[in-house]
Amino acid sequence: MKKITTIGRVLFAIPFALFGINHFLMMDYYLGMLTSFIPLGAYTIILTGIMLIAASISIIIKKFVKFSTILLAVLLFMFIVTIHIPHLFIDADRTSSIIALLKDISLMGGSLIIAGIYSEDEEPKHG
Repeated sequence: MKKITTIGRVLFAIPFALFGINHFLMMDYYLGMLTSFIPLGAYTIILTGIMLIAASISIIIKKFVKFSTILLAVLLFMFIVTIHIPHLFIDADRTSSIIALLKDISLMGGSLIIAGIYSEDEEPKHG
């Protein structure tokens, strides 16, 4: 069972590293997604990229997992509220907005599950 949990944890973390890297490589794309009330423009995108990469590394190496996954859930919630929900009202193609919204809701749920199974001493609770 431990191998399955390890594989799941690593598979969960890898996309966040890639999303973080994309924040640097595709800055113009992410700037276009920002709504007008998100401050600092490109700095917000860079900070978000750093946070995503840091969370991914933390989850993979099992250091500060509970802390990282709770912060990741908060970050995903912020994406939902500040990006995905506003895009439901401004995008002509609501299908892609709904898919992105549901993706981040499910990732937020997964992040909270991982946070819930890790205690402060970083060993997962089984049971």
